[in-house]
Amino acid sequence: MEKFKHLDKIKEIYAEGGNVIQYLRGIDKDDSRENTIEDILISYDFQSGSYIKSYASRLEYMNNYCQALATIIDDFGDVDSIMEVGVGEATTLKTLLDCLSNKPKGQFGFDISWSRVKFAKEFLNDFNYDSVQLFTANLFEIPLADNSIDVVYTSHSIEPNGGKEKPALEELYRITRKYLVLLEPSYDFANEEARERMVKHGYVTALYQTALDLDYKIIENRLFDYCSNVLNPTGLIIIEKNDAQPKTGSNFVCPLTKTSLEKYDDHLLYSNESFLAYPVVDGIPCLLKENSILATKLKTDFTQYKASHNIVY
Repeated sequence: MEKFKHLDKIKEIYAEGGNVIQYLRGIDKDDSRENTIEDILISYDFQSGSYIKSYASRLEYMNNYCQALATIIDDFGDVDSIMEVGVGEATTLKTLLDCLSNKPKGQFGFDISWSRVKFAKEFLNDFNYDSVQLFTANLFEIPLADNSIDVVYTSHSIEPNGGKEKPALEELYRITRKYLVLLEPSYDFANEEARERMVKHGYVTALYQTALDLDYKIIENRLFDYCSNVLNPTGLIIIEKNDAQPKTGSNFVCPLTKTSLEKYDDHLLYSNESFLAYPVVDGIPCLLKENSILATKLKTDFTQYKASHNIVY
């Protein structure tokens, strides 16, 4: 995380209302139109709290947006688990849960920014949604097994990953068991001004074509019923998993090795196979690969170790 060296400057830019991602992209000096994971993490972490600040003023729009999404998900029938990718501060997830006629037992959300997840956790608790499992993770290295979640959805969370449509879709499809619902910028349905803006900001522009190229079963592709910005029109793509998939459970796995993680104590998850440990900060599992700690001797009892090696001081 080399750009963490610039946090003092970024703090100034954010306080002055500047564009943090544009500044971070300028550091690279390679004229890339792609936003790096580090750019996205830093920008979003500084924004933490902004969605909750505006939640009350946007309530009517949020209710309409989420009711339209809830109608789609309710029509899927039996859904045991649901997850929002890029959950942010959970304003969409909370409102969607309010709108769903049949609330799945398993409710999940993750974001790359720990601070946003912290706000999401407290926000959900305010409305008694205290059973939602929140965690930090990278969209491209989700710490869940294949076919873990019945319905996976996004809401402008793949958005800043222009040029990475294929790995993003492949990872989301991997963990999805039944349906993948994408509410993302629609380049195909946008006007020229909106398209230029998407390219300038490094947004995704080829989700639909990429899904076609991957031979996914697309059951719907259209403009969504609601959009808050005409220059960033929301498209709806619904992908159905090609074959019925067995349930694999939704326990965490190591994002690097996909080996299972178990609770070591209240502050640590550990993989016996990979020897990697991941911290749990304020009740939030931190499951980016950058958070991993190599701890081959975590479970070694020091007294037994000395005895087995005849160590005497």
